[in-house]
Amino acid sequence: MVGKICGTGSYAPHRVMDNHDLAKIVDTSDEWIRERTGIGKRHIIEEETTSYMAGQAALRAVEQSGIDPAEIELIILATSSSETVFPCAACEVQKTIGAVHAAGYDMNAACTGFVLAFNTAQAYISAGIYQTVMVIGADSMSNLVDWTDRGTCILFGDGAGAVILRAEEGMPVHMAAHSDGVKGPALTELSRHRKDWDKENDSESYIHMDGQAVFKFAVRKVPEIIEEVLDQAGMRLDEVDHFVLHQANRRIIEAVAKRLKTDISKFPMNLEEYANTSAATVPILLDELNRKDVLKRGEKVMLSGFGAGLTWAACLFEW
Repeated sequence: MVGKICGTGSYAPHRVMDNHDLAKIVDTSDEWIRERTGIGKRHIIEEETTSYMAGQAALRAVEQSGIDPAEIELIILATSSSETVFPCAACEVQKTIGAVHAAGYDMNAACTGFVLAFNTAQAYISAGIYQTVMVIGADSMSNLVDWTDRGTCILFGDGAGAVILRAEEGMPVHMAAHSDGVKGPALTELSRHRKDWDKENDSESYIHMDGQAVFKFAVRKVPEIIEEVLDQAGMRLDEVDHFVLHQANRRIIEAVAKRLKTDISKFPMNLEEYANTSAATVPILLDELNRKDVLKRGEKVMLSGFGAGLTWAACLFEW
C-alpha cells in the first residue's frame, strides 16, 4: 500500500510585508531582493502562532478531503518554531480538528522537515501500521530572524501547509534522505531554552547563515538526490511531470533545473508571494497546485527539501 494524497490545505498570515517595507528597516531595495532571491513579499504572523497556522491548514485539508477527522490515525508536524515546547504542536492540531483517534508528534529537520515527515508517513502506511496520516509543515520564521540582519531577514516568511494521505494500491513511493552534520555550521540558530541565554545580548539565538555555502550545497546535493531516487525507481528525468522543491531561492531552483537539463517550467515556484517558510514551503506549493488543478491523476511528482543540519531529502510518487 502507498499513501495517496486525498486532501491539501494551507494558511498564510493576513499581514503582508513587501520588499519596500523591508527597505524601511534595513539597507536594501525591492530590486536588490528580487534579483538575488526572486522574493517580492512575505506573510508575517501577528496574533497567530505556529500551531494555529498548522491547525488552519489542517482544517482546510480535512474539508477538501471530505473525510471525518476521527479517521486520521497519525499527525506528523514538521516545524522548527513551535510556540510551545510541550505539548507538541501536532497535539494542538489534533485538538483543533477533532482527530480524536490520532497520535501526533513534531519533527524538526528545518527546511527539509516536510519531505522527511512525508517519507515517514509513507513508511508507516507501507508497513500497514496506519491507513490515514496527516502531514503538516508549519513555521513562524519571523520569530527566528534578526530584523536588523539584511542577509537573513529578507529571505523568510511565515505559513503552514498540510496533506492527508490514505492507504491505497498504487505505484511504489521512492524516497531518499541524507544528513551532513560536519557542515551544520553553515546554517545555525541556538535555542533560547538554555542556561546562558541572555535576551539582550544573545545574537546566536537568531538565524545565522553562510549564504554561499548553503547555495553551493543545495545546487550540488538536490540534483544528486533526485537522480538517486530516479535510479531507485528505474525512471528517467523526462518521466517526472513536476519537481516541487523547497522554495528557498529562485536562483537555487533555476540552477537545479539547469544541472538536471530539465525545463524550468517543470519547477513551479511561489516564493515571490511567500518567501522561504521553511518546512511549510513544499506543502503550501502542493496545495496551490492542487487547488489550481495543475496536478493531474497519474502524473509523477518529485518532492525535494534541503536545509539546516545539513539535511536533504526527496520523494517520488504518483498523484
